[in-house]
Amino acid sequence: MNKKINKNLTSFSDHLDKQYGKRGTKSREKYEEGFEAFKLGVMLQEMRKEQGMTQEQLADKCGTTKTYISRIENNASDIRLSTLMRIISEGLGGHLKLSVDI
Repeated sequence: MNKKINKNLTSFSDHLDKQYGKRGTKSREKYEEGFEAFKLGVMLQEMRKEQGMTQEQLADKCGTTKTYISRIENNASDIRLSTLMRIISEGLGGHLKLSVDI
C-alpha cells in the first residue's frame, strides 16, 4: 500500500502555538481560559438536556435565573465556584470534582 504524507498538515497544538503563542504566554493563557469556560457551558447544557430540563426549570431548582443559566451555557458570563456547585448539586443532582494540572 502506498501512503502519501501531506506535509502541509499541522497538529492542533501547533496551530494553537502559531495562532495564540506557546503555553505560558499571555495570549495563549487567555485563549485556554476562554476555552475552559466554553467547555463548562457546553457540559452544563448537555447535563441539563439529558435530564429533560429547560433553562428555567434548572434556574428554579438552584435559585438563579433563566438568563444567568443561558449566559453560562453560552459562555457570556463568569461563574463563581459556589454558584457552579449549587447548579450541579441542587439543580442537576450531581457532585462537582475538580482537578488541577500543573
